[in-house]
Amino acid sequence: MFDMKNLARLKTLDKNAPEAMKAFGEFEKAAFAEGALSVQQKQLISVAVALTTQCPYCIEIHTKAARRAGATEAQLAETAVVATIMNAGATVTHSSHLFAD
Repeated sequence: MFDMKNLARLKTLDKNAPEAMKAFGEFEKAAFAEGALSVQQKQLISVAVALTTQCPYCIEIHTKAARRAGATEAQLAETAVVATIMNAGATVTHSSHLFAD
């Protein structure tokens, strides 16, 4: 099912919801602009989120963007480890609901 070529189909969304998609594009541009966080930091955060949401499109897009922003293999590896522990930690803390008082 995953194929980066599928993203071309989003033109149908652009055509049928132009104002919403224009607003989405503007929001995306603003969110990823240099600010208190660097573009690289924002892209590494995006990689972590993409890994935890398991979106293959986002993983590919934001990994490439992080590399373009100067992210190293070591930074990407640490990002993956942080994403992993966040998922694992959520599982551990949610296990508290298994044990009633």
